[in-house]
Amino acid sequence: MRKVVLTQFLSADGVAEDAGAFLTGWDDVVDGHGADAIATQDAVVLGRRTYDDWVQFWPGSDIEPFATFINKVPKYVATSTPLAREWDNAAVIDGELVPFVQDLKNSVGGDIGVHGSISVAQALLSAGVIDEVRFAVVPVVVGRGRRLLEGLPEMRLELVRSVATPAGFLLTDYRVAR
Repeated sequence: MRKVVLTQFLSADGVAEDAGAFLTGWDDVVDGHGADAIATQDAVVLGRRTYDDWVQFWPGSDIEPFATFINKVPKYVATSTPLAREWDNAAVIDGELVPFVQDLKNSVGGDIGVHGSISVAQALLSAGVIDEVRFAVVPVVVGRGRRLLEGLPEMRLELVRSVATPAGFLLTDYRVAR
């Protein structure tokens, strides 16, 4: 069975919304954490807003290794409307999100990544479909915005790895306890 792995940037106060606005002081350790996360993934699930933002940036980006990965990997988009702009290997999820991801999880392949999509991440966490979470906590308090873990049911996380980077990021990987 494949694993579903959530990778998310968060501010120190748990805000996930518009992470690009508060990402600061990037370093090589953060890059390595991202490269490790995508190395085992061969499919990605995105929400519509993330897709619309990313399709404007990543097809022309040379930020590696993520640009090559995200431009080639199959991307499944949770949306009820057709995609306005095409991107290689992108498809709208046919049907409901949770059963689709459960079926994908039961198919043959590598890990399934969930990146940047707050509503998708919350729905999959609530349904118990996420197996691992990988957070990059940015050393900033934003004070406003949607928080990834707000409103979720209680769940236990088992720490797999924790690393502080030279730029002050805290990289934490957790297994979701069943």
